[in-house]
Amino acid sequence: NIAILQYKEKIDHFGFKNDKTFNQRYLIADQHWRKEGGSILFYTGNEGDIIWFCNNTGFMWDVAEELKAMLVFAEHRYYGQSLPFGADAFRDSRHLNFLTSEQALADFAELIKHLKRTIPGAENQPFIALGGSYGGMLAAWFRMKYPHIVVGALAASAPIWQFEDIVPCGVFMKIVTKDFKRSGPNCSESIQRSWDAINRLTRNGTGLDWLSEALHLCTPLKNAHDVQHLKDWISETWVNLAMVDYPYESNFLQPLPAWPIKVVCQYLKNPNLSDKKLLQNIFQALNVYYNYSGQARCLNMSETSTSSLGTLGWSYQACTEIVMPFCTNGIDDMFEPHPWDLKAFSDECFKQWGVKPRPSWITSMYGGKNISSHTNIIFSNGDLDPWSGGGVTKNITNTLVAIIIPEGAHHLDLRANNAFDPMTVLLARTLEVKYMKQWIRDFYASPRKKH
Repeated sequence: NIAILQYKEKIDHFGFKNDKTFNQRYLIADQHWRKEGGSILFYTGNEGDIIWFCNNTGFMWDVAEELKAMLVFAEHRYYGQSLPFGADAFRDSRHLNFLTSEQALADFAELIKHLKRTIPGAENQPFIALGGSYGGMLAAWFRMKYPHIVVGALAASAPIWQFEDIVPCGVFMKIVTKDFKRSGPNCSESIQRSWDAINRLTRNGTGLDWLSEALHLCTPLKNAHDVQHLKDWISETWVNLAMVDYPYESNFLQPLPAWPIKVVCQYLKNPNLSDKKLLQNIFQALNVYYNYSGQARCLNMSETSTSSLGTLGWSYQACTEIVMPFCTNGIDDMFEPHPWDLKAFSDECFKQWGVKPRPSWITSMYGGKNISSHTNIIFSNGDLDPWSGGGVTKNITNTLVAIIIPEGAHHLDLRANNAFDPMTVLLARTLEVKYMKQWIRDFYASPRKKH
C-alpha cells in the first residue's frame, strides 16, 4: 500500500490532473462501414501527428468498401495533440517517463474497448491493426500482446528485428547504397568520394566559407563540429531518399519527383572531378530533396523532413527502449566508417535526456526472433526500403507471413492506389486484403461470447 500511495503522490506532483487522465486524439471514418458482417481497421499511430499519417495511408480508404470497414486512426501518446502533460510533456525525463511502446499499446487497447462500448454495432466486430514503420512494429506487437482485442495485424515496413545483434548493424546503410547504385552509373561512388572532398576543403577557414556558399547553407559552417553536422545531415538526406523512392511524385517527407534517387543521380555521374566541382554537384543533388518546389532560399541543416514527425519524442524513445544499432564501414556502403558504439550513444542520451538506453528491453518485451507462437500477422517489406533489413522477410508459420515488394520503398503498400504503382505493389495489396478477409471470416465463423 505504501508503494501505491507514494506512486500516486508522485504522479500528482508531476502534473497529472487528479483524475490522472489525458486526452487522446483519434479519427473515425465510417461511410463504408456495415453493422452486418463489417470490420474495423485500426491504425496504430506512430511518432507524429495522426492527421498526417491518415493522409498518407490511402490503402485503408481504398479497401474500406470491400471490407465494409470503419476506419480508426489513433494518435500515439506524446505526439500530435495527445500530450499527457500539455506544454510540459517534453520538459524533462520525469515528464517523459510515460512515453513507451507498451503504454501506447495499452492506450490502443483502452480506446478499442471504449469504441466497442460507445459505438452501437462495433461491439461484436473484428478489429484489425494496421501500421507502417514504427506504427507497423506497434501493429505487430499489438496483435502479439492483445490477441483478444485484434484478430490480426498488417505490419508494413516494420523493422522488429533491428535490435541488439539480431541483424548486422551495417545492413541498413548497405540497402541505402544499393538503391543509389541501381539508380545511376557512378552515383554511389560520387557520394562516397564526397566525404573526403568535404574533409579536404574544410581544413581551413576559406574552405568553410566556400562550402557554405556552394551548398547555399542557411547557417555558415564555422568549425569541425559544424562539418560533422553537415556530413550527418547529408547522410540522413540520402537515407530519407531511399525510404521515399516512390514511383510517382509524392510529399511524404518532402515534395519530391517520381523515382527521386534517379533524379538525384543525374547530377552524380562522374566521381572523378575536382573536390569543388564534385560538391557543386552534391548541392544540385541535395536540392532535389530540399527544393523540388523551388521555394527554398537556402538549405537548412536542422531540417531533414516534415515537421509532422515528432523528432523530439522519438529521440527520447530511441534513448530508452527503441535502441537500433547502425554502423557503416565505407566498404559495403557509400558512407564514412562509423562503428556502432553503445557507450557513446548512451553518453549522448544521458547528456540530452538524463536517461540511459536499455538495448535488450525490446527483445525481452516482444520476443525478438521467438515469435512463432503468435498468429495472423502480415509483414510486408519493399526491397528498396532500408528498413527491410530489420524486417521479417520470410514466412515464419502459415499465419505469420512475409510479403516482399520488389521496387517498393518504405510502406508503399499502405499508400493510396496510384496509376504509376508497379505491379508488385498491386499484387501485395491484393494478398493483404485476402488475408484480412480470411481473418474476418474466421471471426464471424467462431462461436463468440459477448465481451
